[in-house]
Amino acid sequence: VLGSVGYRCGIFGKWHLGDEHEYQPDQRGFDEAFIHGAGGIGQAYDCSCADAPENKYFDPVIRHNGKFVKTSGFCTDVFFTAALGFIKEQADKEQPFFAYIATNAPHGPFIAPPKNEKRFLDMGFNEQEAGFYGMIENIDENMDQLLQKLTEWNLDRKTILIFMSDNGMTGGGSGRLNHIIGVDGENNVLYPFNAYTKGLKGSPDEGGVRVPFFVRWDGVLEPNRDIDRIAAHIDLLPTLAEIAGAMLPEGQVMGRSLWPLLQNPDYKWEDRMLFTHVARWPTGANPDDFQWQRFSVRNQRFRFVNNDQLYDMINDPGQTTNVIGKHPEIVERFRKEYDQFWKESRPLMVNEGVQMSPTRPFHVDYAAQLDKEGIPEWTPPNID
Repeated sequence: VLGSVGYRCGIFGKWHLGDEHEYQPDQRGFDEAFIHGAGGIGQAYDCSCADAPENKYFDPVIRHNGKFVKTSGFCTDVFFTAALGFIKEQADKEQPFFAYIATNAPHGPFIAPPKNEKRFLDMGFNEQEAGFYGMIENIDENMDQLLQKLTEWNLDRKTILIFMSDNGMTGGGSGRLNHIIGVDGENNVLYPFNAYTKGLKGSPDEGGVRVPFFVRWDGVLEPNRDIDRIAAHIDLLPTLAEIAGAMLPEGQVMGRSLWPLLQNPDYKWEDRMLFTHVARWPTGANPDDFQWQRFSVRNQRFRFVNNDQLYDMINDPGQTTNVIGKHPEIVERFRKEYDQFWKESRPLMVNEGVQMSPTRPFHVDYAAQLDKEGIPEWTPPNID
């Protein structure tokens, strides 16, 4: 979409939309692809979903435009360095660009650079929690460098910067929400924080799907504003397409452009319903048996969960009081809309009965390249 109006597009980090050749990002519109395989570095399953063999967070093997290269350093640092090199190259050519930096961190296993991990160990965090928060701190450091470079290269007023996550807080890194994880420098007790919401990653509750979403465009968007309208990842492509002047493919995009809201938080924004389903059921099972389990429907005021819970998110954002008996007309409308959503989505679940691939493309291609030409060292770009 963005390429159709002259943008160079690059992805750095996690792809997770298919490791087969036909589904790789360089076959899906990206001009620059610098990725690991599967859903996390080193992951491998009994199907086509697998990263390079025995890959690690430090000095990982990365697939760069179809060829494997051996990098040096912590994975997040490597991804940001590659992205900055891409951005600088486009800036030097005065070429419009789209850079998608999808970090592996803070995914488990929770391993951070020693200096980041040590700070949290010294605060009393256990090793897993120190790794988790150390990974997040490392992302912060890389974001700081990115912001500095955009300013240094005179791109800060020409570039829309979006920072977001892909799901609510993970329990794997932080454990239970109400347990003590450490103390700060003034001996204040520290607890995990999930914006006072219910649920974690893997839950259809607010805390399972709500994410931070920051947008910065110096000189265009007024800073330090909150926009209290619900939105979702499906809105990003329509937003960027409108700003760039690109046409969307007909019938393939469900979201709506956030551009009017970003310019004016008081814009009259029509209410909507956003649907969530955890979509984890046993292989070979009939998805219809799970339609009314682990799902939610959200509009601006209410969240309907698992067919038997309704919460007033304006007056009760922590989902402490089930008000399903007080709003039967809302529940009926949510059930009807969700059922329609499911019926429209069900034919798209075409892979449910597909036989899993007996091979792991990353493993096969890695072995072939290793045998034929070896795995070369990656030369980091000069970003000074």
